[in-house]
Amino acid sequence: MKLVVASGKGGTGKSTFSANFALSISRCRDVVLVDCDVEEPNLHLFFSGDMRESDVTVQVPVFDMERCDLCGKCGEFCRYGAIAVLPEKIMFFHDLCHACGGCRIVCPNEAISETERVIGKVWDAPVDEHLRLISGVLNEGEPNGIPVIMAAKEAAEGNDLIIYDSSPGTACPVIETIEGSDYAVLVTESTPFGLHDLKLAAEVVQKLGVPAGVVINRSDGKDDETEAFCREAGLEIHMKIPFDREIARLQSRGDLFSVAMPEWQERFVELYEDICTRTGGAP
Repeated sequence: MKLVVASGKGGTGKSTFSANFALSISRCRDVVLVDCDVEEPNLHLFFSGDMRESDVTVQVPVFDMERCDLCGKCGEFCRYGAIAVLPEKIMFFHDLCHACGGCRIVCPNEAISETERVIGKVWDAPVDEHLRLISGVLNEGEPNGIPVIMAAKEAAEGNDLIIYDSSPGTACPVIETIEGSDYAVLVTESTPFGLHDLKLAAEVVQKLGVPAGVVINRSDGKDDETEAFCREAGLEIHMKIPFDREIARLQSRGDLFSVAMPEWQERFVELYEDICTRTGGAP
């Protein structure tokens, strides 16, 4: 089963939920937790383990100017402005290249080949006997994290239970993370911004055909508008995590509150079992 934890808004506590959720489930079965927030991965701050590191590369064009006649077809094809064909030379902007390979295909003189360029890494760390953490890490300054997300997801393939922690928002990296998942947990908060962005996230999972439910984090008891939207959208509210001083204190120290407050582990496992019932997956 592949579960994804997402949120339309940053700062809702999505990664904190993911870490506590995965750790709690790992008490009764094997779990692979994948940090797909490749621009700012942070789940490794909660866990320790010997880390294996591998490069993520993309294929970028190399121009053979002895064969090139500056016809301009490669520049016309590139929709991202990565290739500028000038009267006497070609300018290539690798930061804009999406590594699609189209320029090589359309070149009539076979003047374009490809070479690998490292854009990020995948960290793979066994936390303990039943929990494994995989983190995608995009190199600083790189504009496109999709290949790193794909590599992190691929590294987790073959496992029975995978939990993806997506980046906030509803842009392409989030869509890539959600794609192929069996269920989405949308983490929100009871604020006007939280509700606004929950609506956007709910629309994304609906468009992708992924069933979803909601967790309200930092609930202050004033959840009426969020509850009303969830009823209207047919979204089950699986859990409310209260706006609690002790939980906040533990989180501020980088601790997982489900460890210090083990009753929450039972609640996270119950949530997982509820999802299994809804999706027909095996607990």
